[in-house]
Amino acid sequence: MPSPLERLWRDRCTIYQKIKVTDPDTKLTDFKEIATLQDQPCKLSFETLAAAGGDSVAAIAQSVKLFLSPDVMIPPGCKIVVQRFNQPEREFIYAQSGEAGVFSGHQEIPLKPFRGYA
Repeated sequence: MPSPLERLWRDRCTIYQKIKVTDPDTKLTDFKEIATLQDQPCKLSFETLAAAGGDSVAAIAQSVKLFLSPDVMIPPGCKIVVQRFNQPEREFIYAQSGEAGVFSGHQEIPLKPFRGYA
């Protein structure tokens, strides 16, 4: 049963992993992208960071976090696809960039743009 916090989340995410699969006929082994978790309630959070340096122009960076149930385990190296259901509907593709901060009601996972499987 979803927590009260999860009921507020409108975004949904799907977690993909590259998994070794052996073809039963040819006995050849290959890696396939498999969805290991689908339609998980979540919240995608964006924060813009401005870093002032020695230049007259400040550098701008964006920090992205994914809020999920603390029960969900996301393995390292996976692809995280987040569907944002607003107008217009948007899709974001990320990878986990660090250890999750796990709290009693949720976890916060820092994200980076997905550049391919390791």
